[in-house]
Amino acid sequence: MSPVSKKFYITTSIAYVNSEPHIGFALESVQADVLARYYRQLGREVFFLTGTDEHGSKIQRTAEADHKDTQEFVDELSEKFKGLKGALNLSWDNFIRTTDQKNHWPVAQEIWNKLFDAGDLYKKKYGGYYCVGCESFKTGKDIVDGKCVIHKKDLEFIEDENWFFKLLKYTKEIEKKIKSDELKIIPETRKNEILSLLKEGLEDVSFSRSKKHLEWGIPVPNDDSQVMYVWADALTNYISGYGLNAKASPDHSKSDLRGIKEWKKHPADVHMIGKDISRFHTAIWPAMLLSGNLPLPKSIFVHGFITSNGEKMSKSMGNVIDPYELAKKYGTDPVRYYLLREIPSSEDGDFSYEKFEERYNGDLANGLGNFAARVSTLASKEAEISGKISKEVKEKIDDVEKMVKQKIEDFKFNEALASVWDLIKFGDRYVNENKPWAKDLPKEKKEEVLYDLVSILGKTAELLVPFLPETAGKILAAIRSEKGKFLVKRADNLFPRI
Repeated sequence: MSPVSKKFYITTSIAYVNSEPHIGFALESVQADVLARYYRQLGREVFFLTGTDEHGSKIQRTAEADHKDTQEFVDELSEKFKGLKGALNLSWDNFIRTTDQKNHWPVAQEIWNKLFDAGDLYKKKYGGYYCVGCESFKTGKDIVDGKCVIHKKDLEFIEDENWFFKLLKYTKEIEKKIKSDELKIIPETRKNEILSLLKEGLEDVSFSRSKKHLEWGIPVPNDDSQVMYVWADALTNYISGYGLNAKASPDHSKSDLRGIKEWKKHPADVHMIGKDISRFHTAIWPAMLLSGNLPLPKSIFVHGFITSNGEKMSKSMGNVIDPYELAKKYGTDPVRYYLLREIPSSEDGDFSYEKFEERYNGDLANGLGNFAARVSTLASKEAEISGKISKEVKEKIDDVEKMVKQKIEDFKFNEALASVWDLIKFGDRYVNENKPWAKDLPKEKKEEVLYDLVSILGKTAELLVPFLPETAGKILAAIRSEKGKFLVKRADNLFPRI
């Protein structure tokens, strides 16, 4: 067997900047951050990419409706998505924008040229029903009563002359790679969906737009009359943003297409995306890579949607949840915890303030916070705690550690957290049963109990680093380990009840 690569490359989808950040993108960002932090803990060389998708008809029209210059419009919104790094304590390495003419455009155009050179682009006149919301033409089951099945809005009939990509040509090859898990789609239900779609057959896809209808986009190489279709442009971000460090000096030399070189050496280990864009990532993107003679990503993880009190979130209903406001009101780690624990990782989930506060008070304040306070308070009264972990406690910690590892690597973040909370509950029972505060407890026994409890608390914090990095850091800062002994300070009140 070949050795496991030390590199680990993870991406989110890039957020479409026609409106402000919402909690659905926050979920995806936090899920990706868990993986990035987890693999860094394992010593892997992680590269974590996110960014914003800033071209297309919808953005141009939204900017016009807001009476704003389109570039100014996307600049403002892109900064709001970028700011989630601080609000949600994200650890991404680069933030790519599709309006970045230095780093993104050259790669997008180079990929276009690869498709052209492969003979997979051709120009033809076309008429079809177009959904601006989806930024795609609709046919068959995607149309009900003249409306897009997703956006429930009337479709526009557009006649144009565009470049088309030979998507049909790659159907069988993509199907084979997905069936064999060479391209692994997670969860299985999403894998079955795309296989069903591939079995029906894919049609060639319009890959450009005439400047008569849309000027806001990347120019098609050697054709001044066209701009790239927004998805042909957006999907290449996974290559254009790869290998570039957001902290690097902005005046590095003109893009040397380093992302293509990096991708050839080590393609994405995982793309984290929402179910509404799975077709683009599991059909069009693999076909583009095959056409360009580039390796496929190793896996695509598809998460569900978040509803608000059981209702779909929408501006008109006034139930859109702002992640900035949520983090400001409750704190960053509680928001991360709710998204990762309450929302099933690969399914739809619901948000309500009532559920949020139940989770906060029950799991964080009364659970983790109370356990950390009890153990650190008891242990801090001792100058030092020497000993050896008991067999019972070691076995429990080992079992939980294995379970958490398995669940994270299976993308079951909610179940991984449930396992950590099982360890916290075990620790609480251990405190109650052994009563280290009892005056008649022999000193030696008391030290054994406290050593076990500090071991449980310390391991809990280590396991929580990917999920609740700030909280885990506070707990670990209160515990110092030296040559088989612990020196413990009282931990702060981590989660005041609300």
